[in-house]
Amino acid sequence: MASPAVISSLLFYSFIAASTVAANFHRDFDITWGDGRGKIVNNGDVLTLSLDKASGSGFQSKNEYLFGKIDMQLKLVPGNSAGIVTAYYLSSKGSNWDEIDFEFLGNLSSDPYILHTNVFSQGKGNREQQFYLWFDPTADFHTYSILWNPQRIIFSVDGTPIREFKNLESMGVPFPKDQPMRIYSSLWNADDWATRGGVVKTDWTQAPFTASYRNFNANACIWSTGSSSCSSNSPAASKPNNEWLSQDLDSSNQERLQWVQKNYMIYNYCADTKRFPQGLPTECNTAQKKYRCFILNSTFSQLFDCKMLKV
Repeated sequence: MASPAVISSLLFYSFIAASTVAANFHRDFDITWGDGRGKIVNNGDVLTLSLDKASGSGFQSKNEYLFGKIDMQLKLVPGNSAGIVTAYYLSSKGSNWDEIDFEFLGNLSSDPYILHTNVFSQGKGNREQQFYLWFDPTADFHTYSILWNPQRIIFSVDGTPIREFKNLESMGVPFPKDQPMRIYSSLWNADDWATRGGVVKTDWTQAPFTASYRNFNANACIWSTGSSSCSSNSPAASKPNNEWLSQDLDSSNQERLQWVQKNYMIYNYCADTKRFPQGLPTECNTAQKKYRCFILNSTFSQLFDCKMLKV
């Protein structure tokens, strides 16, 4: 766990070291499970995960990070992907873990993927927002990014922000800032819940299912042996590449965020009063705009009709 001194140095020292080197999956990641179903190909430029009826597969980063901007290009399982989940996320360890999630919920060929996002802090999640995408994520590679700094977490797709989770510790809302996290990804069968609440099952006649990854980039603070590469006494502390450490959403990106949430958001925990009958979570009451979702199915992972309402 990071000390207050390390956090202070991240916030106040102007010279920041960061990891920004060309991606190589052999160097940056370990395939951790899947009995050969995960493969690194093209001289380390591409990683693929596969799923069949016997097993899925997964990988994790060699490094741990404490704040950073993480980019990865993914090409998702094409065709009938019902029941299949492709997870791409940051996570720490332990019972009070932190986690920042992208999960891609597969669907029938005629239906779109659902992009599921969540933020865990000190082991508590339940902060789901879900989206349709404005393109076919199986036809080509697209960039999925997590910006994580001491003030906020921003989820982006191809450079367009889709979600912002702010640090509201002053209001008693836990925020991930003390626990270094690794990058993880996995391809696995979740047909007990992933598609229409588990009604639609995985069609194993279409196996193996494969997702592909490329162009990983981590402009981030590496955590190693109890210290951060971004601390003021780092040997590389003269690197000036620190814009992400205080980055927020400018007016243009605020408009893009609102466009996505108005047109493509299909579930927002901050609008689900049935789920939180004792009152919405604290962070939900701070937004200037809310999105009211008319629930068409009692399982939150299913289709919702969301309308943006000013308050």
